[in-house]
Amino acid sequence: MKIAIFGNAMKRITLDEVSHLLEFTALREVEVYLSQELRQEMNLREYPPFPAEEDAWRAFTDEGHMIDFALSIGGDGTFLTTASIIGNKNIPIVGVNCGHLGFLAEVQTQQVDTIMDQLIRGRYTIEQRSLLYVEGEGGHLSSPYALNEIAVMKSGLSSMIEIDVTVNGEHLHTYEADGLVISTPTGSTAYNLSVGGPLMEPHVKAIILSPIATHRLSVRPLVIPDEWKIGLKVRSRNGNYLISVDGRSQSLLNEVPLYIQKAPYTTKVVQLEEHSFIQALKDKLQWGK
Repeated sequence: MKIAIFGNAMKRITLDEVSHLLEFTALREVEVYLSQELRQEMNLREYPPFPAEEDAWRAFTDEGHMIDFALSIGGDGTFLTTASIIGNKNIPIVGVNCGHLGFLAEVQTQQVDTIMDQLIRGRYTIEQRSLLYVEGEGGHLSSPYALNEIAVMKSGLSSMIEIDVTVNGEHLHTYEADGLVISTPTGSTAYNLSVGGPLMEPHVKAIILSPIATHRLSVRPLVIPDEWKIGLKVRSRNGNYLISVDGRSQSLLNEVPLYIQKAPYTTKVVQLEEHSFIQALKDKLQWGK
């Protein structure tokens, strides 16, 4: 079995967990690749690096290297970074939680030996999680794929922005708000939750539109089918606004149309045999406590 390990190399708890994993795999028939950041920070030159760039990845696979699993050691932010690097490479991701809430990174550090044993024995399930894809008129954005959400927001101290939204070419509404969060079901427990959007089971085929501090109280979050295509045109008084794709932000000029739709591939998430979405909600949101 071959695994690639990713993590925040600036956090001691991550480095300690990676060291534990390397000790575990050294006693078993597991071949390990490390992200460049971990490899350099821990000075582990004997472990080959997992290539993040597409050209390096093609050379990597041409040489016969095929990764069975990617381990993301950290919180949900680390998981999103790992998913961005994995992209459409069809590698299942295991999220090990060294962070806080951890809806994506659900495996606790004390469970690492258990899940590694289950991976070796084939005792796991793989869930297919949908992503969103965004492009701007005239070219692609630098980071166009989102596992959680795409958000358009006012920049700096500017007043609220106007967001013209169409679905399948039909005008839906002009939001007057601080922004708009467009979320996958997986991302329903992330930014969408903090702005009052609905929680959704990750396999529901839907997209959620949730305004941020809307000017009109009658405007509520909306759930649409995930095969629908969304168009956005944003206006702000200072001439620009922010777009955030799973936390990766960049500034765009007013009036440049954006188009959002379901991505052509999915992110594959490994789950332990006893995993339950309902139980995860109760545990992490402390329902009934």
